Amino acid sequence: MSIRVLETEDLKKVLKIGEVIEGVRSVYEAKADGEIIVWPLIYDEFNDGKGSNMDIRSGGIKGDINIHGMKMFNEFPGNHELGIPSHLAYIMVFDSTNGMPLGVVDGAYVTGMRTGSAGAIGADALARKDAKTLMILGAGQQAMFQIAATLTLRPEIEKVWIADPVNQPNAEQFAANCRERLSKEFGINAENTEFKPVTDLKEAVGEADIIITVTPSREPVIKAEWVKPGTHFSCIGSDMEGKEEIDPEIFRGAKVYGDDLSQCIRVGEMEIPLKKGTIRKEELMGEIGQLLKGEIEGRTSDEEITIFDATGISALDLITAKIALEA
Repeated sequence: MSIRVLETEDLKKVLKIGEVIEGVRSVYEAKADGEIIVWPLIYDEFNDGKGSNMDIRSGGIKGDINIHGMKMFNEFPGNHELGIPSHLAYIMVFDSTNGMPLGVVDGAYVTGMRTGSAGAIGADALARKDAKTLMILGAGQQAMFQIAATLTLRPEIEKVWIADPVNQPNAEQFAANCRERLSKEFGINAENTEFKPVTDLKEAVGEADIIITVTPSREPVIKAEWVKPGTHFSCIGSDMEGKEEIDPEIFRGAKVYGDDLSQCIRVGEMEIPLKKGTIRKEELMGEIGQLLKGEIEGRTSDEEITIFDATGISALDLITAKIALEA
């Protein structure tokens, strides 16, 4: 029996950001309909002093799609010093009718595409309709996917701030290359969008309409007093216990949504605010799929703070891998 294997270069040829966005949206809506299986997240951290970690996400999609599988994802930041990739992963996809393997797909690129799509879907669903300024906290591997997906859904964005609190030169280089990379890697024309590195985080947060956080931080980087009314947050980086990117006080009085609430409560950005009592479970609005289907309320005023806590579910990897394998 032969098994199809797709590496990064194969995926870059066949995956389009618009198609992945629609695949991610379909999974969120299917989850609201009870068609998504989410098995418990498994993760571990390696004591190398560099923040290395791994996680295994598994589950399935029922209905007409009818697939199941898993992804093992490794993040080893110290690999940059060795000249090898820091994000390494593979996804295995199986037919739920007969258990036959449909393929093995490189997981790092799929993770970037589906996670960028997730952050952008949350922003598009919850940010003010007149939002013009996007700030990305974190200028690592995930940042470009977030920008590409958000500009796909919100092409009217005029300014993109890039913040890297631990490596300012990295933010400067990232911002300088954004327009060219968006065109080359995603086919996005961003000639009318301004890309700026953040030199004053407080100023950038106060100007931003949409803030997407993609760091491995374990203490708040964004303070509540910096945030203006009406700001939307898509919190992506907190996907393990103890991770925290934004001040818990930002949650107080905000409308909060998750991708999978049980997982978000355990390992997401809402974990610490809930433990501290800043918010209560009863105050959580619900899941993003319910919002997309119109089953729960979204933003109702331009003054509300909205937060989408996206911890990542395996079905997003599986649907993206399926799109690639079919292509």
